[in-house]
Amino acid sequence: MRCRYTESMSRDRYLAHWDAEDVDAWEGRTGGTPGKDIAKRNLVWSIFAEHIGFSIWSIWSVMVLFMPQDIYGIDAAGKFYLVAIPTLVGAFMRIPYTVAPAKFGGRNWTIVSALLLLIPTVLTWWVMNSPGSSYTTFMIVAAFAGFGGGNFASSMTNINAFYPQRLKGWALGLNAGGGNIGVPVIQLAGLLVIAAVSNTAPEIVCAIYLVLIACAALGAALFMDNLGNQRSNLGALAEALRYKHSWVMSFLYIGTFGSFIGFSFAFGQVLQINFLAGGDTAAQASLHAAQISFVGPLLGSISRPFGGKLADRIGGGRITLYTFVAMTFAAGILVTTGILDDSTASAPTGAQMVCYVIGFILLFILSGIGNGSTYKMIPSIFEAKAQGHDEWDSAEKAAWSRSMSGALIGFAGAVGALGGVFINIVLRASYVGDAKSATNAFWVFMAFYVICAIVTWLVFLRIQSARVGTGELIGRSPEPAPTS
Repeated sequence: MRCRYTESMSRDRYLAHWDAEDVDAWEGRTGGTPGKDIAKRNLVWSIFAEHIGFSIWSIWSVMVLFMPQDIYGIDAAGKFYLVAIPTLVGAFMRIPYTVAPAKFGGRNWTIVSALLLLIPTVLTWWVMNSPGSSYTTFMIVAAFAGFGGGNFASSMTNINAFYPQRLKGWALGLNAGGGNIGVPVIQLAGLLVIAAVSNTAPEIVCAIYLVLIACAALGAALFMDNLGNQRSNLGALAEALRYKHSWVMSFLYIGTFGSFIGFSFAFGQVLQINFLAGGDTAAQASLHAAQISFVGPLLGSISRPFGGKLADRIGGGRITLYTFVAMTFAAGILVTTGILDDSTASAPTGAQMVCYVIGFILLFILSGIGNGSTYKMIPSIFEAKAQGHDEWDSAEKAAWSRSMSGALIGFAGAVGALGGVFINIVLRASYVGDAKSATNAFWVFMAFYVICAIVTWLVFLRIQSARVGTGELIGRSPEPAPTS
């Protein structure tokens, strides 16, 4: 790692040489600041900045609760599009954000990406106080929230470069999980505003986040570092996509992260529709939906690091397979409840509402676990492939694996985010159809999880050679023995 941290940080917080696999430097046995302390500090501020990014990305899942139809003139179907458009934009933003840390420096790009969040926050404040604006205006403003979706890719690529292979599952899971918590936190902020003030004061939520954005940019400037040997570019991405496993991982991430972000944006809206059907006023429905909707994303975010840790110990493919099987059964709860609900003309009963909530909560928790396990699989796959290049030395293998992993993490994140768009569009189509319920959408989700489980088993677990070639037999790397 040859860390010259003490000397260089006074100038530009630039680390010219970084080798996370150098155990002596990682533990600080070669003098200077231990590498693990540097990595941890960057991880903490990366989590905070990504956390705020996720909050702004999902800000419209909160704003729709402040938009009664008689004032804003936007119905439930229109609101599903409002929460889908930031997901779509954020998905595409993840491609350039993936290569940005290597191009501009992890610290530098974290500052810039945090400050960019000021744009959608200010625009949201303005348009929410202009209820007479056209639906097109609302859609354009919502699209700017996609900036927050890009932060995930740059943050994950940056942290992937800081940590050794044996700790990537936990570190990436913690980074992503801490960022994901930004979704329930802004929803909780919305709940507090609705409960303490009213459902007519969305500008308070925006004001809170303007302050937090400034804190994230300042923290990154003061405490994060740029790595001189970080490599992740469009060329690396093109090379990574030559491998079939890259495409398979991107597909599986639709089922894990796509479910998390899609349900995070749609859960409150689904609850609000059901509460309105039960006779609540618009204000009551908003409050009741906000009281429940943040719980799912919160539990999904908390479970993500544990998915990574389980994958470190057991293998990412196994945990991912078990997760998709369990998600199939969780979606089955929603399908069964929807069928029972549709069989009567009355509003959902209390028991049916409980079953809806249980089904969604289980999907959130399981999608979080799957998020952690799939992102452990990505560096494991390229670590295994690097070992097949006998002509390379250990440093070249590590650099190639790190470059490929960083590139694919961003691309898979972009493809996975499209799953969130898919969820909102399927739900909208289900509600505007003849049934005017979400049951048809639940059937689609359940079928997709079955497909994901089958693909995981076929590609990663079916035969011994597949497990070796994708790192599934590498397991958790043992800690090297200490030197005297």
